[in-house]
Formats: sequence, C-alpha cells, structure tokens
Amino acid sequence: MADTKREIERKYEGSPTGGDPALPDLTRVPGVSGVIDKGVADLDATYYDTADQRLAAASLTLRRRTGGGDAGWHLKLPVSEGVRDEIRAPLSDTVPDSLSALVRSRVREAELVPVVRLLSARDVRHLVDASGALLAEVSVDRVRAERLSGGTGVAEWTEIEVELADDGDPAFLDKVEKKLRKAGLERSSSKSKLARALSDTDTTDTTKTTDTTKTTKATKATDTTKKRVAPALAPADRAPRTAGDHVLAYLRTQRDAIVELDPAVRRDLHDSVHSMRVATRRMRSAFRSYGKILDRAVTDPIGEELKWLAGELGVGRDQEVLTERLTAALDELPGALLTGPVRDRLHTWSQARGDGSRRHVIAVLDGSRYLDLLAALDGVVTGPPLLKAAAGDPSKVITKAVRKDFAKVSARVDEALDLAPGAERDLAMHEARKKAKRTRYGAEAATPALGGPAAGLVKAMKSLQSLLGDHQDSVMAREALRELAAQAHAAGESAFTYGLLYGREERRAAAVEAAFPGEWESIRGGSGI
Repeated sequence: MADTKREIERKYEGSPTGGDPALPDLTRVPGVSGVIDKGVADLDATYYDTADQRLAAASLTLRRRTGGGDAGWHLKLPVSEGVRDEIRAPLSDTVPDSLSALVRSRVREAELVPVVRLLSARDVRHLVDASGALLAEVSVDRVRAERLSGGTGVAEWTEIEVELADDGDPAFLDKVEKKLRKAGLERSSSKSKLARALSDTDTTDTTKTTDTTKTTKATKATDTTKKRVAPALAPADRAPRTAGDHVLAYLRTQRDAIVELDPAVRRDLHDSVHSMRVATRRMRSAFRSYGKILDRAVTDPIGEELKWLAGELGVGRDQEVLTERLTAALDELPGALLTGPVRDRLHTWSQARGDGSRRHVIAVLDGSRYLDLLAALDGVVTGPPLLKAAAGDPSKVITKAVRKDFAKVSARVDEALDLAPGAERDLAMHEARKKAKRTRYGAEAATPALGGPAAGLVKAMKSLQSLLGDHQDSVMAREALRELAAQAHAAGESAFTYGLLYGREERRAAAVEAAFPGEWESIRGGSGI
C-alpha cells in the first residue's frame, strides 16, 4: 500500500570560502530551543525514468531507496515551489503498480529504466522547540551521482537541506533561511538532487527530445481539403501572433491540464475529476468554435473521444453534486419537518447509484482508449491540422468565430423564452446552457488576442451558465426526489419531506425562469463582441 507525505523543503549550496557548505549555529534561530544531532545515515537511491526523461521534464521523481528510516519506493509530485507530495510504497525489486499508475499519463507505453544512482551520506540534525517538538530537519548531504543511462558521468557535491516538520508553519523556514544566508549560503540552483545529477553527469552531445505521440485512428488526418497550410507557429515560450498561435496556446494549456490532473484523479484529490472534465470540455469547445482554423475532419473524431472521457469521468461526479444539493436542502429544514429515515434513505440511494464509480474511472484511465486519446491530443498540439485562416489576423479571425458562437447562444435562448414552462422549456434552457458554456470557453481562448471585450463575454456567459445551471440542477433534483419518494412509499415510510423539498425546488426553478429574460437582455445589450 502507498501512503502520502506532504514535503516542504529548501535546499542550499555555496560557502564564503568556496568549499563545502557548513551549518552555522542554528540555536539562535527564533523559536529554536535545541539542535539535536541524529547522526549520519548512508542512503542509496536509484532514480527511474524513461529513456527520454519524461518524468524529469515534468519535475517528477521516482526512486528506490535503501538506508535511513524510510527505505522503499518514493514518487514525488510537485505541488508548488518547494512543496511536493511524496507517495511511498514498500521496498520491492520492481516499480510498484501503485506508483507506475500515477506516472502513466507521462510515461504512456515507454519503459521505466534506472537513470541515476545517488549515494548520500546524510548528516542529520533536528531543530526542536522548548517542548521538544520537532520544527524542522536539517541535513548536510554529501552526494555522489552515477549516471546509469543516457551518459556515463559521475558528479559529487555537498548541499544543505531543510525540511519542515509535519504540519509546521512554512514561515519557520524563512527564519532558518535568514540564518543560512548570513553564513553565506544560497538557495540551490537545482530544483532537486536528481535535476542536478542529470545535469552534472550528462556526457552526451545530443539534444534530448520527448516524443510521446503515436499514430492512432484518432490522429490520422483525413486530408480532404487543399486549404490546409503550415504557417510558422510561435513556440510555446513565445507570445502568440497569429490566430492559429492563440488557439494552439489554449489547446496546449488544456492538453497539459489533462495530463497533469491524471495523478490527482487517481488519488481522488478534491475537485480533480471536475477539473479534468472542464479541461476536456474546453478543448472540445475550442475544436468546434475554431473550425476555420483547425481542420474539423481531424479534430471532430478527437472531440468525440474527449466527450467520451468527460462522460466517463462524470459517472460519479454528477451523482456527488446531486447528493450535495439534496443534503444541503435537508440541512435547511427544521427537525420537525424531517419525517422518517430521510437522511439514511438519501445516503443509501446515493451509495447505490455511485457505487463503483471510482473504480470505473481508474479503469478508464488504465485503458488503451485513454492512452490513444492522449496521443491524439499530443498530435494536435505538435502537428496541428491548420487551415488557411490560422495565419490570419487574430482580431479578425477570432472575433468572427466568437460572434458566431454568440449567435448560436442567442438562438437557443430565444427558443427557450418562446416556450411555455414545462419539460420542453426545461430542455431548451439546458441546451442554451451548453451553448453558453461553449461560447464562454471560446471567449477564454480569445481573451489574450481580443482583451476586454472577450473577457467581458467570458464573465457574461459564466453568469448565464450559472443561472441556467441552477435551473438544470433543480430539474435533476426533482427527478431524484420523485424517485426517493416512491422508494419511501413502497417501504411504508412517509414521503412528506420529499414532497416538501420538491416544492422548494419548483420555486427555485420558477425564480430562475423569472430572472432569465432580464438577465439575457442585460447580456445581449452589453455584449461588445
């Protein structure tokens, strides 16, 4: 079984004499009452990566380490500057499945091989407060790096590492750093020991590239047009210039988000499933909104796969959102209005409908169809099927696309407003919401090129989407309450509470419908696109 530890640390190097860094007296650091010498530990760590170093490129590290108090496998995932989540698994001869799954979106079908071995003599000290509680662990690490693949170099250095105690205040590290800087030490120029080892032991002259693409059904271009062009594209690190540059920058961001969120979804971190679904929807919307820039003969099949992934991710998420809404509604009711085992029935109903959803999502992420989709997304970003308009002026090409999206929203809204309250209007409002969401994402992609007008449209569509989303949530809640009431009645329980909640949901929906025309007129009148 793997377990997780949040790691907050800083590394230092340098010395005023040019020799190995040495620790100053840390007893004078505010809050420190004692420095306890914990002795020297000999650590032997082998780091694994693909031959083209895909994990290192993403600042991920995977190692097998012996020695010290935490021998085993460690996968470190970046959270923010100086903060990483360390996922641990017991010592074994091969990479544990629990860890290899967490890097699958990066590694794909490549093999994980030993790339660097680090032998470290770690001289450890504990900084403690007046009660003896640990504040931070400080170590002087004398490191020898041996390249195992991709080079034959050897490097040696000494560095100082300061790791905050579990649940410690990160501000304490600033106090320690102030003392270290006074002693002539500076923050390490390398993000990790592995990064330094790879740099210092690289004896090759060739430039490493990462190519995770492969040819799949989704990536094969159906070249049915002669309008396809290949204009010069702005590199990822240069400001976009053409319409194609702006759209591809947006697509690149969404592709990266999907890949980066994969481990978080597998770990069931808060909001990770929702965030990945949003990234898939944004990318699919961009394909459809900018069909004059990207050949839809190529992107439409990929868009269908993105729709499939969003649907699979939503198997449990939609149920979770609905349950949260009904639970919140119950919390608002006085106890006297809760008749029968309402909470127990809601819990049982929710569990039955959501049972196995997490296992299902993991199975999807482990499947070949998902890997094929990732490869297809790579292909769109690295070899985009650009049409002639991609080389055009963003202010013209992108504006035209956004206006077209807004016209579709207008048509859907007008259709909904012309209908009488009821099932048909509910469906029409739901369709208008989906068009508003697509227009919002299209305007997001346009904002760097068009500025304020596009940003204003994003805000307006988000407001409309929220209003119509609340209406759709009410529709779904009423369907669920009817089902719960029927189950309660069949079990001989009172259905009073479900009926009461149903009536409240009806009123919420009616309030949305009453506000809808005025909200829309405000949006239509203020649109600057």
